[in-house]
Amino acid sequence: MAAEGDVDLDLEAEENCTGKPTEKPRKHDSGAADLEKVTDYAEEKEISSSDLETAMSVIGDRRSREQKAKQEREKELAKVTIKKEDVELIMGEMEIPRGVAERSLREHMGSVVDALIALTN
Repeated sequence: MAAEGDVDLDLEAEENCTGKPTEKPRKHDSGAADLEKVTDYAEEKEISSSDLETAMSVIGDRRSREQKAKQEREKELAKVTIKKEDVELIMGEMEIPRGVAERSLREHMGSVVDALIALTN
């Protein structure tokens, strides 16, 4: 009866019956790296400067619109009148700075209850 080790040796011998030594996989394939360099160059060349300028102008337009909307929102909030007592009440109850209390009151049109509910959520 054959031992387990004998069977393993026979299987290995059958796999290498061609007589050629098996090649080990290469750790680094320089051909793939060269190909990557070529494709990177081609991709960069495809992007023209006019496309880049168009994209940058779209981004700039979007940012300016967002800034303008934010400034308009701040102007609207500044117009809301709030009471000093309400600010102090929120500051004392919630233990928050004056600026946060004022902002919350302004966002909720001076309503103390709505401002407190928003701050607790």
